[in-house]
Amino acid sequence: MTSETAKLPKLVVNGIDHVVLHVRDVERAERFYVDVLGFEVAHGGGGHTFLRCGDQMVALFERGDDIHAGAEMNHLALRLAAADYDEVKAVLEAEGIEVTGRPGDDRCIYFRDPDGHRLQLLTPGEH
Repeated sequence: MTSETAKLPKLVVNGIDHVVLHVRDVERAERFYVDVLGFEVAHGGGGHTFLRCGDQMVALFERGDDIHAGAEMNHLALRLAAADYDEVKAVLEAEGIEVTGRPGDDRCIYFRDPDGHRLQLLTPGEH
């Protein structure tokens, strides 16, 4: 084994399959992610659902009141295919969702899902 091949990882991860969020009511959460954010149902049943978002998935696992939104992760950033800040903000606010920015960038789109998970929407060109 050469020194160059010794540095190669044993496994090569080429993407994220899914992220799991704990929710109070899986049907309510699924409606939010499908109807508001445009995710597609991949499969589910029995207190969980997997939602497709591009090549990745977000899995929603029903846990009743035993959830810790904000303690599980800081936020989930989602990239939009096309978007205008004012239009995106208006769509979310029409759903009764409070949109906030971040310090120094009031046009950043942060909001919370029905269980309190912090989400961010990125428009094309943002990193």
